[in-house]
Amino acid sequence: MAYTVLVVDDQNIPRQLFELLIGSSDRYKLLYSLDSASVAHIYCQKFQVDLVIMDVVMKEGISGLEAAERIKKGSPHTKILLVTSMPEVSYLARARQIGVDSFWYKEESEIPLLEIMDRTMAGESVYPECTPSLRLGNAKSGELTPKELEVLREMTTGASNGMIAERLGMETDTVKKHISHMLQKTGFSNRTELAIEARVGGLVIGERE
Repeated sequence: MAYTVLVVDDQNIPRQLFELLIGSSDRYKLLYSLDSASVAHIYCQKFQVDLVIMDVVMKEGISGLEAAERIKKGSPHTKILLVTSMPEVSYLARARQIGVDSFWYKEESEIPLLEIMDRTMAGESVYPECTPSLRLGNAKSGELTPKELEVLREMTTGASNGMIAERLGMETDTVKKHISHMLQKTGFSNRTELAIEARVGGLVIGERE
């Protein structure tokens, strides 16, 4: 008996590739293919969905992470495989916290998606060891500390140093030091350039945009 799969991705080409992959295997059957994550949990409650393959970043509506949380609350036995091309450093931790079963990077993973699907349905939780390395100016993303990344994420929302300090429970001078250290590491001339490059590259994606 084939596992039923719900595909959720707002981009046509990746969604079609997932559909083709599912169609190529007799172990899986495509139930529905959606371009929005907002109603994914409803489909999981209304139909027998064994596996959800869902992108994290959506242009409209809720994110894949938010949808995954809704699905796990209403249909805890449904397996969820989140996929993304964004190296945002918080995604892995958030996915684990929600209870997402497996996580796959579209361009970076050395393990084929079909293998991840099989292992997930066999009861294994498959996660990459780390996020993909991204070059940010003169530095690699792994050279930035967790605190620096927290500050950088807030910077992408356009927040001032004072606002960042309030949001993260830091002193304003501490925020300034973190920004100064990041500018030294990356070689960018100002905080705006640093924030833009980090956001465009997908290293950090502010949630207050």
